[in-house]
Amino acid sequence: MDLTGGFTRDHSSPVVPPPVAPSPGAPSPGSSSGAVPLRTGGSGPRASVPEARGPVASEVDRARRAPQGGSGGGGGRGRLRARPAVTELRLSAFAGHRSAVHALGPVTLFAGPSGSGKSTILRAYEALARLGAGDPLGEVFPDAADCVPERARPDAQGRRGFRVGCTVDGPEGPVHLDLAIQAEPRLRIVGERLTGRGRTLLTTALRDPGRSTVQAEWHTAGTTPVTRAPFPDDLLGTALLPLRVAGKTPGQLEVLAAAEQVVIGLRSAFACDPRPERMRAAVLPGEGRLRRGCGNLAEVLHRTRTDCPRRHLRLAAVAAAGCAGPVTGLGVQELPDGTVRAVLERGGWPATPLGRLGDGELRYLALALTLLTGPGVLAMDRLAEVPDAMQSLTLLADGLDRGLDGRQVGELLGLATGIAADGHIRVAGTVGDRSAAEARRTPGVTVVDLSA
Repeated sequence: MDLTGGFTRDHSSPVVPPPVAPSPGAPSPGSSSGAVPLRTGGSGPRASVPEARGPVASEVDRARRAPQGGSGGGGGRGRLRARPAVTELRLSAFAGHRSAVHALGPVTLFAGPSGSGKSTILRAYEALARLGAGDPLGEVFPDAADCVPERARPDAQGRRGFRVGCTVDGPEGPVHLDLAIQAEPRLRIVGERLTGRGRTLLTTALRDPGRSTVQAEWHTAGTTPVTRAPFPDDLLGTALLPLRVAGKTPGQLEVLAAAEQVVIGLRSAFACDPRPERMRAAVLPGEGRLRRGCGNLAEVLHRTRTDCPRRHLRLAAVAAAGCAGPVTGLGVQELPDGTVRAVLERGGWPATPLGRLGDGELRYLALALTLLTGPGVLAMDRLAEVPDAMQSLTLLADGLDRGLDGRQVGELLGLATGIAADGHIRVAGTVGDRSAAEARRTPGVTVVDLSA
């Protein structure tokens, strides 16, 4: 399937999936037997996506031992690039975006007027991340019709769709993933392409509209150069490859390494949207993993105070820089009903419960906590076979500056760039015009202006 030409680019023309190919004949000699149970429709068991293993895990270990700055070989494996990260987003035809390509640095902020599509970019990133984690298409795009470009007209079969893609850099060099998704009349992935080092590693195409599968082909480079098998049309094929590829030939190993790099890079994303109205009440202590809305902030601080004392002290220093009045520490009080609440310690003055803080202060503290903790303290998938020291986190923060004053924005940007410098954490967010001006003056921050 030609993903670059599968959808029209003219705003007055329909944005539809490419034509359905004729039904193939007998499977090729290298076809998979289908022994792995996959969900192929709206019912039945959902395929699980395994943790990272094999080639990527071994590359992580090699890169960890390799000296930084070494010339290396094999696509730059001697350099320390063992933390797969999304370095480019492509919105070829997605909502209000057409032929948009955005490079992502360690800290990238999107700015522009209301309606310019800032939030849509992060929405596309999060959607790709969820597909990489194995979520089915219907859960990722419950309102898929809204993702179709507004002026896209249906074709004779009533089909409309959208296209998104990304590049994940890591031990295998840049690996590109591109998707063509049909939104109407039925939501399905009608085309997927995975490429790396100038080679097409995986393609899928819709062969029979009456079936809930697509035909997948992946590089083998053995006695059979290509393997073919049906894949479900509501799951990301790249995330399924570790279940289907044996890894016995150099070609299979290449496909596995590229696919796992993409899955690891996508799954490293954490969308943080602090909701101050949920952060004021005392909460029951639990496993201490920060949720998206940060309503369990007190629970997480209860954990970090004991398990991560150095980071907790650093967070207290950040709180002192961005909260009103003197702040000497961040404390946690255990209440008679078994709940806990967080407080700002004021030295010789009474402590202030976080519930009394302003919305901006609470958002500021939650975002700072996310930057200082990493995957182990966030409610996100853990990559069990990748060492913690080599894992990365990409914080997705829509409205990063919402409710914050200039001082708080400056402190957060300084914290983000300082932490991002070691490669463990990256940030992609949206900001208003005033914060964008501050960000442009901050070394290490890339501002993408969508008003142009």
